[in-house]
Amino acid sequence: MKPQKHGSFHQKHSLGQNFIEDEALLSQLAELSLVTVEDHVLEIGPGFGALTKPLAERAKQVVSLEIDRTLIPILNVTLEKYANARIICGDVMRINLSALVAEAFGADCSSLRVAANLPYYITTDVLTKLMRELPQAKSIAVMIQKEVGDKLLSGPGDDGYGPLAVMCQYRYHVLRALDVPAACFNPPPKVDSSFMVLEKLEQPRVNAGDEEIFTRLVRSAFAMRRKTLLNNLVSGFSLTREQAAACLVAANLSAQVRAEELSLEDFAGLAIQLQNAIR
Repeated sequence: MKPQKHGSFHQKHSLGQNFIEDEALLSQLAELSLVTVEDHVLEIGPGFGALTKPLAERAKQVVSLEIDRTLIPILNVTLEKYANARIICGDVMRINLSALVAEAFGADCSSLRVAANLPYYITTDVLTKLMRELPQAKSIAVMIQKEVGDKLLSGPGDDGYGPLAVMCQYRYHVLRALDVPAACFNPPPKVDSSFMVLEKLEQPRVNAGDEEIFTRLVRSAFAMRRKTLLNNLVSGFSLTREQAAACLVAANLSAQVRAEELSLEDFAGLAIQLQNAIR
C-alpha cells in the first residue's frame, strides 16, 4: 500500500513518531487487541488515526490521547464518521489516567481496554503508569521495541529480567501477539517491533500479601544491580543487616542472592516475610 499523504505534516523525531499505514495489518492489530462491542478503549498515541478506525469499528467507545497538537485536525477529519471516537490532546505522562477514564467513560465503566503505540524511549514509564493508574484495565495491547518485548517475557537469569517483567507477569498473561518488521512503519525505525498483549489475570499469579510491599520490594531489589539483594533490602526498607538476613532465611533464600536470580514465587515469599518484619 502506498504511503498516505497528510498535508504538510512531518514526523517529529523527538516524539518517536513512526506510523503504520497497511490497512490489513492495522485490522489484524485491532483484532489482536481483544476489543469487543462491550469495551471502552483508551488509545495512546493514535498518530493519524489509522488504528483508531478499526478499534472504533469494534469497540463501544474509543478515546484517543495524542500529544502532538498538529495531528488533532488530521484526526478530527479521519474520525469524523465515527461517533464513538473522541480525541484528547495531552501527554500520557502528565495526565491522571484514572481521572481521564472516569471522565471519558463514566465512573462505572465496566470494561476498559488500552491500546498504545509507544515511543520506545518511554515504554517502561508508560507501562508502569498504566499498571499503577488503570489496574482495572482488562488488557493492555502495545506496540513496542522487540527487545523490550523480550524483556517482558524474560525470567530469572535472563539479560532483560527486571522489575517490569516481574510486575507484568505478576498481574497479566503476557503474550507476544505479533512481530512487526521495521519496514512496516513510515518512516522505518532502526529496530523491529513486537505487538504485545497483556491480558489481566483474574487473580495475581502468586499470593504476595500486601501489594504495596510487594511492589516496593521489586523496585528496591533491582535498584542497584551490582549489590546483593541483602544490601538492597537494607537500603530499600531501612532494615538492619540482621533483619534483612532473617527475612531472606525465612524465605529460603541465600544471603548472597541477587534480584535477577529470583522467580516470581521467590519475590512473593520474600514480600510476605518483609510484611511480618516491618509491622
